[in-house]
Amino acid sequence: MSEKIIVNEFLQRLKALRSSSVAEAHTHLASGDEDVILGVRMGQVFALAREFVNMSLDEVEKMLESPIHEMRVGAVSIMDFQARNKKTDAKRRKELFDLYIRRHDRINTWDLVDRSAPYVVGGYLYDKPRKVLYKLARSKHMPERRTAIVSTLYFTGKGDVEDSFKLAEFLLYDKEDLIQKANGWALRFAGDQDTEQLRGFLDRYAATMPRVTLRYATEHLEKKERDRYMKIGKAKTA
Repeated sequence: MSEKIIVNEFLQRLKALRSSSVAEAHTHLASGDEDVILGVRMGQVFALAREFVNMSLDEVEKMLESPIHEMRVGAVSIMDFQARNKKTDAKRRKELFDLYIRRHDRINTWDLVDRSAPYVVGGYLYDKPRKVLYKLARSKHMPERRTAIVSTLYFTGKGDVEDSFKLAEFLLYDKEDLIQKANGWALRFAGDQDTEQLRGFLDRYAATMPRVTLRYATEHLEKKERDRYMKIGKAKTA
């Protein structure tokens, strides 16, 4: 079966699941006027992607090229499922990582990044140099900066929190709300592993960091401590 036929089969299956009410609710996921929202619930897209998990990467790339947002969600979901599979060999893991980086122009919204970066990027880089994340952190494109910080969630899950703190510090004053939230998310997760290091970070930056980052970062602290840090953060805007 040709790649065109398989990709078209995925598309036709997607179209059978679309809903106008879901499409209306998902308009915020569009990356721009050229993005098409079919209106398929994300859980349904993920389930369909699992059925097509053995797609070749040429087929996955064809899906990434689609203007239909759910097709790209399906593509990154397939990449994620393959990256998570313990049977996936080192060669394919590198190919998944390379495809992600090479076609980051199509992985261009926060949800596409969050769906795939931890395992496709973070999982691949876990035992390798991570300079590419710092290069992405300097990008002018928000999704690439979000990949930099979200990818560290994989490292943190393995007990390695250093890059989460370093990249959160590097991106701390990013003007994009979606980066500020991702920083807070990464700090909170890193703090679950190393609360003392999180406290040290907050002691340095609570008075100046974006409030949304501070709120996310402190969510898992005891209420009294969380309130103290939030009060420090509030003082700067008073």
